[in-house]
Amino acid sequence: MADPNQNPLSQAIRDVACPLVGGPQEFDAFLDIVGDARIVLLGEATHGTHEFYRARAEISKRLIQEKGFCAVAVEADWPDAYRVNRYVRGLDHLSAPADALAGFERFPQWMWRNADILVFVDWLRAYNDALPARNGKAGFYGLDLYSLYASVEAVLAYLESVDIEAARQARHRYACFENFRGDPQAYGFSIRFDLAEHCEDEAVQQLVELRRHAADYVRTDERAAEDEFFFAEQNARLVRNAEAYYREMYRGRISSWNLRDRHMAETLEALCGHLSRGGSPAKIVVWEHNSHIGDARATEMGWNGELNVGQLVRERYGDDAVLAGFTTYEGTVTAASEWGAPAELKQVRPALPGSYEDLFHGTGLDRFLLNLRDEKTAKLMPQTRLERAIGVIYLPETERISHYFEARLAEQFDVVLHYDRTRAVEPLERAARQEAEEPVETYPVGV
Repeated sequence: MADPNQNPLSQAIRDVACPLVGGPQEFDAFLDIVGDARIVLLGEATHGTHEFYRARAEISKRLIQEKGFCAVAVEADWPDAYRVNRYVRGLDHLSAPADALAGFERFPQWMWRNADILVFVDWLRAYNDALPARNGKAGFYGLDLYSLYASVEAVLAYLESVDIEAARQARHRYACFENFRGDPQAYGFSIRFDLAEHCEDEAVQQLVELRRHAADYVRTDERAAEDEFFFAEQNARLVRNAEAYYREMYRGRISSWNLRDRHMAETLEALCGHLSRGGSPAKIVVWEHNSHIGDARATEMGWNGELNVGQLVRERYGDDAVLAGFTTYEGTVTAASEWGAPAELKQVRPALPGSYEDLFHGTGLDRFLLNLRDEKTAKLMPQTRLERAIGVIYLPETERISHYFEARLAEQFDVVLHYDRTRAVEPLERAARQEAEEPVETYPVGV
């Protein structure tokens, strides 16, 4: 029941909110908003909240079953996610979903090696196994570009299976990266301070050379050959873009952020093209952090010069794309205290007064959906207000400066799903998560 002394604006929001009450019809209102859209972007306010993973999984199941979506594309590295893709489509010898997730070795492992992803991957495999044709099976793909060295190895492995001489030449080109012992940040640092020669030309040449031989490598009409070439091509493109990203990261945060999000949007576009080659336009659901999928032009990030996937997708697809953000007021979260540190179970502090999350808390509703495409609902949203973003790092002591930014929510998203009190996602390696004695606050740090 709503507090009789609640903020009048919170009461007005309560009146237009669609409560999420569970059951088979829980996300009916969301699917109505999606309609015939081709791209649905599902966000998260943290990288470690169970409710966000669970909701995205349930929405994705329905999009696949009821609206013909053929792929889930996530904020993960391309080669790691492709291991899952092969498993869910029955193209690998792996016998269990935990084996499919074993490729996620890079920090933060818990983002994709967690109990909620395990259940979803298991469902996706069972769903695909029940389909009569392999071509109609839904896939699982990664959009990110951190996997420079893993992608190098993937390109070499592919070429060794189709063209030994091309593999030899590729190994010679990629040898440029060997001096950095598998540490792409060391590569970026060395280039920034003129301690080594960059590998840009080699990365570009290899991508061009691979594409030049596409027709030779895909000699039949078999979709499997096309899929394997596409996998290799995207890895070669990732190496080119990752080289540029790590070279840029020591020059400026905004420029490296923009390079990364452009890469993810380009990967999504390439995936759309690849999966549409049968004739029907592909429909894809994307899982990323709010800071990537909410339109940057409506946020402090965008006002400072950053763009993101949500903005680029909106510019490309217009109303054919639906951007959904997720928020929480308080609870627990799985996060680290610094990059590369162990996962911890942390307390999420109650949202700051003056934030959207605090406004939503004032409705008295446990969980609800707001349709921001509805003019009446959109007009209720304050013109500008604080919004919270917790990445893989959470530093509560500096919460305001580390984890909040100004935003115009009604322009940032088409839909918002609010979960007032949430709990941490459960990593598959429970021992890896440490219990924090004190609630230990980040501006999209590590998102």
